Amino acid sequence: MATDTVTHDGLADATGVATQAADAPGMPQLNFETWGNQIFWLLLALLAIYFILSRVALPRIGGVLAERQGTISNDIAAAEDLKVKASEAEAAYDKALVDARAEANRIVAEAKAEIQSDLDAAIAKADAEIAAKSAESEKAIAEIRAGAMDNVRAVAKDTAQELVAALGGKADAQTVSAAVDSRMKG
Repeated sequence: MATDTVTHDGLADATGVATQAADAPGMPQLNFETWGNQIFWLLLALLAIYFILSRVALPRIGGVLAERQGTISNDIAAAEDLKVKASEAEAAYDKALVDARAEANRIVAEAKAEIQSDLDAAIAKADAEIAAKSAESEKAIAEIRAGAMDNVRAVAKDTAQELVAALGGKADAQTVSAAVDSRMKG
């Protein structure tokens, strides 16, 4: 069997028992002999962090937050102004649209009235021309009728004389004219 011998490192031999490790103080943070120093440096570090944060970092953060809030407030105010301007522009657009429609209706009414007056004048002119042509036509028809009646009388007289002569009689022109005239009158 091997004998238990301790090496210079403080390690145990084959049995695994540490003889020198038991004498060591352990973790330095838990060593009660250095707690005073540790508390002093902890307080000093906390005070340094506090002064750095309160004098440098927090004012900068506060400035950024204030600037951000100011930008947001300005943007909201600008948006409200733009909203008011947009509603004013919409009202102006609606008014212009109503005015344009009224103007268009007025122009249409004027155009209709002008077209109607032109149409009435053209109809009156056409009626006058038609009346004149109608009068001329009636006059021409009356002349044609009168001429036709004269022609019918002449043809009737000639036909009557020829019929009387064909039947073997003798008719004088005055008797034939009187007979045709009495028959034509009705």
